[in-house]
Amino acid sequence: MTPNAASGPSRRKFLASTAVATAAVAGGMPLLSACGGSEGGSRDGTTSDKEAKELLPAFVAGNVVAPDIPSKNGSSIGFTSKLDLADLKTSVPEKLGKGGEVTVMSPFWGSPPGGGNAYYRAMNDMIGVDVRWQNQDGNTYEQKLGAVLASSDVPDVVVVPSWNMNGRIPSAIMGKFADLGPYLSGDAVKDYPNLAAIPTDAWRRSIFGGKLRGLPQPAPYVTGIVPLYRKDVFEKEGYEVPRSADEFMALAKDITNAKAKRWACLDMKWTAFQAFGVLSGSEKPLGWNLVDGKMVYRIETDEYLEALEWTRKLFAAGVVHPDAKLGKSQATDPGPKFASGEFLIYANNISQWWSRTAEQAVQNPEFEVWGMDVFGHDGGDPTLWAEQPAGIFAFVNKKASKDVIRDVLAVANVTAAPYGTKEYMATNYGVEGTHYTVKDGVPTKTEQGNIDVMNAYVMVASPAPTTAHPDFPEVAKGQVEWQQRMGAFTRKSAFYGMQITEPTRYTNLSNDFEQLEDDIVRGRKKIGDMQQAVSDWRSKGGDELRDWYKKLLDDSGSAAS
Repeated sequence: MTPNAASGPSRRKFLASTAVATAAVAGGMPLLSACGGSEGGSRDGTTSDKEAKELLPAFVAGNVVAPDIPSKNGSSIGFTSKLDLADLKTSVPEKLGKGGEVTVMSPFWGSPPGGGNAYYRAMNDMIGVDVRWQNQDGNTYEQKLGAVLASSDVPDVVVVPSWNMNGRIPSAIMGKFADLGPYLSGDAVKDYPNLAAIPTDAWRRSIFGGKLRGLPQPAPYVTGIVPLYRKDVFEKEGYEVPRSADEFMALAKDITNAKAKRWACLDMKWTAFQAFGVLSGSEKPLGWNLVDGKMVYRIETDEYLEALEWTRKLFAAGVVHPDAKLGKSQATDPGPKFASGEFLIYANNISQWWSRTAEQAVQNPEFEVWGMDVFGHDGGDPTLWAEQPAGIFAFVNKKASKDVIRDVLAVANVTAAPYGTKEYMATNYGVEGTHYTVKDGVPTKTEQGNIDVMNAYVMVASPAPTTAHPDFPEVAKGQVEWQQRMGAFTRKSAFYGMQITEPTRYTNLSNDFEQLEDDIVRGRKKIGDMQQAVSDWRSKGGDELRDWYKKLLDDSGSAAS
């Protein structure tokens, strides 16, 4: 079980690679949504802070299960104790479903199980709803999604990751999907206690077209990109964890011995952005912030150029693994070479802290991966920027009857059950004995469990972000405490927590910057090329977009607090 979060410029890759291994998958990815337009279309912008507050469900904290580590500074909650099936709580005492049939289209990474399998049957019986899955390949989901939303044959429920909200999909969301406000806004949500316990920020992200339309998968707002390192090797060799950019460079040179096939790290660009305090690049609106009364975009800042220059120096110094120099590290699994010690540090999604540990537990018991605290480039505290508190949403067909909508909410109320409940175990592990076994308080999926219990029901709605690894409780503790420490240095930019639709004329304005970043840090382009690209960006619409965002903020207010 890993936190349902991810962040960073390529979170789509992280989610696709980890979705089949995680208990819940989420995290705000790009890009668009919309605001107070008509029912059938969209209007550029967002929903104002005042309007949003009137739409949000009341928050009622759950009291069924108490976490071992409460959330702090935007972290997930953590559980470090072994699992006792005899002590599992019940969060849904009676079936809320009325026996109807609900069709759900959702992205799926891997091979979907056949319909009517033991997992689906058990979940449907628990909920009181006959859920029929229309799973689609997650790697090509956007194309399928666009085709379905353009047709008249839309399933009862459609799951939409925010990184797929491109082109006409945001408008289709507002035109095709139901307003859930009458069922969930204010005190109405109390009919569904597990949904009432979903954090308010995640619900705010579920407002599309001035209506509460989405059922969210909440995520921590703390960055999900961690500089992971080989703690066991550090301790053996006497390496100290660096606390500045200069210390990192010195350490990297000390570690690297190309003749012995050891390098310090992979591409550290994402860590550089964190260390130099660069605004988030995970979603376009998060890259904007109000600075001394002026709206500024991340690529315009000195910090952005400084982060690229520092990363370029790492490559130039020869301390970066050759795979990263060739760009292979972004396309291949870094695990084997990390485990063999070819490199000792890499930046990746926090879920890999657990997955790398689990991979090596048997064959390499001395192996220990840990998360390095993000350092300020100058040795001081870092300035980190919050990610979005939800990024995958389930929507209900606008044509659905009230009975179907209530059946969908009955499904969501079960899938949003907290860790430590019967509903959570059923959603994430299936049927004991068939899909998983428990030994010494650690649940392990059977072969059948790995076939049936994949990313299906968890895609409808999720509980508050949760980290729980009964097999490696020290990792769960380490992950949550890392989030809490980094959360203390995390700020929310002007458009945190808001669904934003940029005018379509700006859609592709900044699309080429990530490739240029990679060319610069690898020495194929120069910093001057970036400065020219930023100048071109301004003249081609960046300055107009700046004015648009400033007016949006003036009119709507900020959700950041």
